[in-house]
Amino acid sequence: MTTSTAGPEADSRFAAARKIADAVLFEGYVLYPYRASAAKNRLRWQFGVLVPPSWGADSAEHSAQRTECLMEPRRGARLMVEVRFLRACRRTVERALPGWAFEATDALELPDRVLVPWDEGVEERIELSLPVDELAGEGVSVPFSRPATEETEIVHTEEGQVTGRLLRRCEQVDGLLRVRTTEVPGPYAVLRLTAELANASGWAPPEGAGRDAALPHSLVSAHLLLGLTDGAFLSMTDPPEWARGASAECRNEHTWPVLAGEQGRSDVLLSSPIILEDHPMIAPESVGTLYDATEIDEILALRTATLTEQEKREARGTDARAGAVIDLADSMPPEVWERLHGAVRALREITGPDEPGPAPGAPPGTPWWDPGADRSVDPDNDRVQIGAVSVGAGSRVLLKPGLRRTDAQDLFLHGRGALVEAVLHDVDGSVHLAVTVEDDPGADLWREQGRFLYFQPDEVVPLEAT
Repeated sequence: MTTSTAGPEADSRFAAARKIADAVLFEGYVLYPYRASAAKNRLRWQFGVLVPPSWGADSAEHSAQRTECLMEPRRGARLMVEVRFLRACRRTVERALPGWAFEATDALELPDRVLVPWDEGVEERIELSLPVDELAGEGVSVPFSRPATEETEIVHTEEGQVTGRLLRRCEQVDGLLRVRTTEVPGPYAVLRLTAELANASGWAPPEGAGRDAALPHSLVSAHLLLGLTDGAFLSMTDPPEWARGASAECRNEHTWPVLAGEQGRSDVLLSSPIILEDHPMIAPESVGTLYDATEIDEILALRTATLTEQEKREARGTDARAGAVIDLADSMPPEVWERLHGAVRALREITGPDEPGPAPGAPPGTPWWDPGADRSVDPDNDRVQIGAVSVGAGSRVLLKPGLRRTDAQDLFLHGRGALVEAVLHDVDGSVHLAVTVEDDPGADLWREQGRFLYFQPDEVVPLEAT
């Protein structure tokens, strides 16, 4: 078996995919309010954690992940593999004593930060380049290891006096990558690729040891980047019709493979512990890593900017990456805040034959979702038939919201009178009535701003026969 490091070719091929892979690597690394003392930062490392086998046997966590996908390599192609994970490096804090002595402490106060014990994430990467022709049958098994390390950092005051030190200890981690291919029966030259990544540590937990003891010996946020020098991967999310059966037979455990990299290319695959769509992208408005993807950048940045100075000192002392988030929120200029607000992501101009295009007569370049693209609809004058009554702008109706409504507050409007402001047609062909509630003192303001409540025709009863 011939193996080698991936080299410059992998660097260029993986460049676009690494942006989203880095987001996966640090997903949930440190959460708002970015302090070690915060409750949600006390139970960390939730994605892609491969624990030592001796620990995984007695816990709900697993020690291996399995990726299976379909690919169409050409003759002589090589498979580039990048194993990526974090090591939980344990940091302890000591304060200085007279005579160059130190003792452990829970916090070391400095003017700009408060240093506390914490597990820092150290990024690790194993790169391989494997000939596809040599992966058939038993394939190849590649063991890897990262040795234990220790590091000491002396902490000084602004005047240069020694006030404490940080001790960092990374435990040895061992892993094993197995890669093999099998032929898929049928007329197409398709191979099933199986890649198994496992924690191979021989560490045995002492009696009574908890999860915190196992984490330094674990592969954290483990995932794979796979690339073909010549050929293509098939989408597991939306495979071609002829490959659906073979795709359904692929078995993925604790990970999910998606096409990655530049749009329109299929030579790079990201096997992620987080379910993603094909060709995931970082929002172009994003100006930095905030680690907490359960919130949008604008909300997180705004909330971060409102932290007290003491809270910011604690965040900066928790982790250098947390400190960078604080500095980012504090230094954002107004034009960046405006860019983060109100971006529409899913609506696009026509990009392919399967997407709807603008109606005849629409201005050139008009997106298909813009009302101006379809001259056949007119919200101000269109009408909808409800029973025997034609309803349109200016009609009075009685609101009868159904149980399918997702907004529970709409139930408080049951039985209220309303004025229809417009009849709207969405891109799926459904009809909606834009209304303002009668006797609402803010109705004129909502009307001026174009802010209405929306109901479907079967959720209103006409009050007039006109």
